[in-house]
Amino acid sequence: MNKEKFGIILPITLLSYFLILMDNSIIFTSSVQIGQSLGLSAAALSWVSSAYTLTFGGFLLLSGRLSDLLGRKRIFLAGLLIFGLSSFMIGLSKTAGMMIAMRAIQGIGSSIIAPTTLALIMDAYENDMRQRAISYYGATAGIGSSVGLLVGGGLTSLISWRAGFLINVPFTLLLFFLTLKYVKNSKRRKESIDYLGSLLSIIGLIGIIYGFTEAKFGFVLVGLIVLVLFILWEQKISSPILPLSLFRNKIRSGAYATRLLFMMAMLPFWFFLPQMMQSQYGFSALQSGLAFLPLTIVNFLVAMQLPRLTARFENSKVLLIGEILLAGGLILLAVSDVTSGYWVAVFVPMLILGLGQGLVLAPVTSAGVHEAPNELAGIASGVTNTMHQIGGPIGLSLIVSTTTDFSIEIWMMTAFALVSILIVAFFVHSRA
Repeated sequence: MNKEKFGIILPITLLSYFLILMDNSIIFTSSVQIGQSLGLSAAALSWVSSAYTLTFGGFLLLSGRLSDLLGRKRIFLAGLLIFGLSSFMIGLSKTAGMMIAMRAIQGIGSSIIAPTTLALIMDAYENDMRQRAISYYGATAGIGSSVGLLVGGGLTSLISWRAGFLINVPFTLLLFFLTLKYVKNSKRRKESIDYLGSLLSIIGLIGIIYGFTEAKFGFVLVGLIVLVLFILWEQKISSPILPLSLFRNKIRSGAYATRLLFMMAMLPFWFFLPQMMQSQYGFSALQSGLAFLPLTIVNFLVAMQLPRLTARFENSKVLLIGEILLAGGLILLAVSDVTSGYWVAVFVPMLILGLGQGLVLAPVTSAGVHEAPNELAGIASGVTNTMHQIGGPIGLSLIVSTTTDFSIEIWMMTAFALVSILIVAFFVHSRA
């Protein structure tokens, strides 16, 4: 393809990535209505979110590596098919068992789509075009999560929570046929698939995510032990699912840690803030979603300028500024008096957080695949997305198990952001 023009590949990848991020956020504003509609207990309702998170995070490494070995197009089409069909079945669910099972299957589809979209971008574009495409991809990560709150609240309030899942079906069909027509097949690589490593990675990641999500830290310990066994196994075999050479690059390793900490701060933010606004200000689900518009709009505007900013100031410096602004926005929210109302206590911090988020996501995504060879683009993307998925449950669990005070919750998110600043500052210094 002409690598001086984006063509159709970028819209396909961005819309696919947007759908899975939006779908995850919809749960935050629709959970009450889902529980009432299906008569779910609090435990069953938590599994509507947890089942998706477990399979999404657990299968990311395998999905990313399979896209390297079996070809991007084949794996991507499989992911779209799984995601679309499961979304349809979720929209038709009548029981808790069906809802939770289909959410778990939907998570597998998302685990395929997330790393493969980024790998497709790396295959399709080079140099400045690749940097611009990754900037838009990173912006989608932030915008998709925020817009999901708005779309979920709107569809739930105006139609039904089911519409938030059924809306995926026509978009997925469109993306499936566009992919068939416009995405080229990549060659299959003649390497054996690391089945034992795949199994160990899935068990380990699911153990960690489940343990933190359900505050059962015995599962966290088991997950960590299994991941240690996984790493030892990966060192021994010739065709590992996770080539450990990925971590020899300091930029990539730092990006993985930064992405983890970013989600430790931001997923709890997206989780707790709608609840606070609904209880403190009496907002509806739709109003809670609309309250995130300042963050989303600023995020989008900043993202459009990112290629120019990174070209002028370097990726790592833009990332450092973004982390500082992110921490500043959280500090301002923490010291605000929420009883003074949305416009006084929340609106201005939202603007600063949107600015910080816009400056963080694209650079940290770019750093996660920094100098990764094309044959490892899928797994490099998989590790980046794995950090994204496991960071949220870790941060949320640590906060939920520690406090119920909103101000303290925000201060804990701030602490995660401050650690990110130290990590990014180290990379900036090491490159100077």
